[in-house]
Formats: sequence, C-alpha cells, structure tokens
Amino acid sequence: MSTQRDLRAEKEKIPLFFITFIILAVFFGACSGKKAEPPKKPAVPVTVAAVVQKAVPVQIRAIGNVEAYTTVGVKSQIGGVLMRVHFREGQDVSKGALLFTIDPRPYEAALKQAEANLAKDNAQLENAREEVRRYAELVKKGYVAQEQFDQIRTNSAALEATANADKAAVENAQLQLKYCYIYSPITGRTGSLISYEGNLIKANADTSMVVINQIQPIYVTFSVPEQYLAEIKRYMAIEKVKVEAVIGKDDSHPVEGVLTFVDNAVDTTTGTIKLKATFANQEKRLWPGLFVNVAVTLTTQPNAVVAPTQAVQTGQSGQYVFVIKDDLTAESRPVVVGRTLDGETVVEKGLQQGERVVTDGQLRLIPGSKVDIKSPESVKQ
Repeated sequence: MSTQRDLRAEKEKIPLFFITFIILAVFFGACSGKKAEPPKKPAVPVTVAAVVQKAVPVQIRAIGNVEAYTTVGVKSQIGGVLMRVHFREGQDVSKGALLFTIDPRPYEAALKQAEANLAKDNAQLENAREEVRRYAELVKKGYVAQEQFDQIRTNSAALEATANADKAAVENAQLQLKYCYIYSPITGRTGSLISYEGNLIKANADTSMVVINQIQPIYVTFSVPEQYLAEIKRYMAIEKVKVEAVIGKDDSHPVEGVLTFVDNAVDTTTGTIKLKATFANQEKRLWPGLFVNVAVTLTTQPNAVVAPTQAVQTGQSGQYVFVIKDDLTAESRPVVVGRTLDGETVVEKGLQQGERVVTDGQLRLIPGSKVDIKSPESVKQ
C-alpha cells in the first residue's frame, strides 16, 4: 500500500516541475532584454510601365452620324404608265444616266398635233402678210379705204400672235415628251425601288419613285460642347482641321476627312454646337445612317510627359501614382493630369521621363512597400 502511495505522490510532482520550468524560462527570457523580430512582409507583385515624352495630338472626341452628301427623291413631272426601269436596286448610277421611261406615245401624239396647228397658223399668217403688202399699195392709190386696210393689218397681227402661241405649244409638247425619260440628277447610289414597270405614275406624286444618295463625298455630323467653339474657329482660320472617323472598334484604320461646317447657332437645350466633316469616302466605308466615333485634331502638343491612364489613382487628396524607386520600393506621388487619349494620360506635373509607375497591383501597396515586378498575366492570377 505504501508503495502505491509513493508512486501516486511522484506522479503529482511531475506536472508541478514542468510548470515551474516554463515560468522560469519565460521570466529569464523577458529579463534578457532581447525582442523578437517581426516577420518581414513579402514583396507586393505589380506591373509597371515607363513614363515617356512624346508629341500628343490635341483632340476633341464625339459620336457622329454619317449623312449623304446629297439626297434626291426622283419623281415624275408627268403622268403615265411606267414602261421600263433601267437600273437595279442598290446600283451606283452616274449623273445623266437614264432611270425610267414613261409611255411616250400620248405625248408624241400631242406634239404632232401642236406642230400641225403651228403649220396651219403659219400658212394663214403668210397669207395675211401678203394681203397687208397688197392693200398697202392700194390704199396709197386711193383704191381701198383706210379702214379696210387697218382691219386687214389687225387680222395679220392676230394670226402672228396665234402662230407664236402655237410655237409655245410645240415647245411645251416637246418638253412633256422629254419628261417621259427620267435621268439621274446626281452621281450616287440608288435605294429601294418604289415604282415598278407597269405602274401608273402620277405627276409630282407624294412618294418618290426611287431615292438616290450621293456617298462620294459624304458627311459626318456630330456635336461638341459649346466651350470648344472658340478654339475650333481659331484653328479653322489657320488651316484645315483634320477629322478622323472610327467605324466600330477598328481604331487602327480610321477614315480621314476635313471639318467643313460649323452651325450658325448653339443648341440652347443641350449647350452643344453642330459640326460637319467631309470625307472623300473612296473606299465607301462610310454609309448614310452609320454611327461612328469622331476625333477632331486641332493641333499637336510637343514633348508631353505621358503615363498609362491605369497608373493614375484618385485619393482623398487628389490624383496620384505609385512610382517605383531604384531600391524597388513604392512611392506615392501626387500628380496633375491633363488630357487622356488612347489609354494614355498627359501628366502636367509630378512625373519625369524614364520613371517607372505601377499600372496594376496598387490596391496592395502603401508608401515604402517592397515590390516584385511581374508580367501583367502573373499579377492578374
């Protein structure tokens, strides 16, 4: 029994011994005066880009709408049956090309009738003129009374007026016959055909037979805020202002034109001014009704300091960028920015050419953070 008690007592002493050892170890460690070093923070992975200096165009950007240079709705000036259509829908036609033929037979008959009336009245007029000449000799000799001579001369003058009216009727009949053949007034592209062969055409109907749009050259209409008006007028007075139109997302192949029109009044409801640019449109890439992105280049700013737009951050104190120093630490630097163009921002103050700025990974940075420069793909992961 005594042996079991002694074993139990020894087991109770063992935990007390370990507790005492731990307390003494902590006490002497604290008294030694050495502090444990905090773990180092890992470097933040970022992507960087260099600040460059280059010429930057001064541009105004807007959304524009393509308009035909000229639009003509072709109508008939006479009535009749449409005998023939000389083009296909959507075909390019030249100025003076024959488009429609209206049945000319009724107008040919009317012309013949007018010419016959003219011939008849010319014959009567010739006879009346001969009578005037004969009676002029007789009245001098006293064989004919003056009153009778005056009547003959009046009849001759009336017949001459009738013959002149007949000439006008013949000219009008010829004109009506010409109207049977309808020609294109401009060079352009035809639209949907509205009147087909066999239709009875009305003179000056409300609906056009076909609409022709001139697309070479062509207009792009757009509006810009009124504060740009003075600057636009100033540069237009110096030289031709270049305008580029981008179709969809094809930024690499813009269509080039020239600013040719400034509206005579500012739209007071929107505070914008309407402008038009003219494009040669040789490749026919611009089409009436199409919406395009427009860039008006007023001038070029030389030696501008440029940084990627995604490097510029906005904080409580304004805009800033993280600059990577030579020791691979990040420095938060305030900047004054200007225009933004094609993913690049002009930095007017705060950066110099050749400095490196962080373009991705800024959310994990604080001033003084160590950075690890990675490729853009690795940072996104």
